[in-house]
Amino acid sequence: MAVTAAMVKELREKTGAGMLDCKKALDEANGDLTKASEILREKGLAAAANKAGRAATEGIVESYIHAGGRIGVLVEVNCETDFVAKTDNFRDFVKGIAMQIAAANPSYVRREEVPTEELDKEKEILRNQALNEGKPANIVDKMVEGRINKYYEEICLMEQSYIKDPDKTVSVLLNEMISTIGENISIRRFARYELGEGLEKKVDNFVEEVMAQAKGNA
Repeated sequence: MAVTAAMVKELREKTGAGMLDCKKALDEANGDLTKASEILREKGLAAAANKAGRAATEGIVESYIHAGGRIGVLVEVNCETDFVAKTDNFRDFVKGIAMQIAAANPSYVRREEVPTEELDKEKEILRNQALNEGKPANIVDKMVEGRINKYYEEICLMEQSYIKDPDKTVSVLLNEMISTIGENISIRRFARYELGEGLEKKVDNFVEEVMAQAKGNA
């Protein structure tokens, strides 16, 4: 079975292993994701998956204020020990997550948090869009499924492309950090404030400013 980039991405997000290691494991497993995960685990490369069930009750609440005070973010990221929470490596990771939230403006941490009624409403809009485009009714549901995945990538932090390295998602970044530190890490919650949000005002592209600053600090 031919191994695709999408399969490599899925395995990487599931295990936190490197892209090349995921490709090799999939080749060895003939494209079987479950078997490839087992191969990585046997080789000690799926550290994130092994630690996912461990309690993470320490950590820090990080703040990020964009230059000029126009955007502010508070984010809570948990780890297992106070020792790790005080390390520069962990704090730099959390600071990057705060900047991600400021720049990409997610609504939720993960897709499981999206309310059912909101998801149903979006699906209905996407379904009507597909029908209005003249798509055959028998493939509309598949199109909606694909577009919903794009929707998740826009509104869910874990599925967004990381601003400092767009080739990986925040989920991949998190799994890599778990593998590096050796503890379970969880992005628990966040709050984002934008000056004048909800008020009539001149529209400035604050997101581009934050992303430019983030790349400059990379």
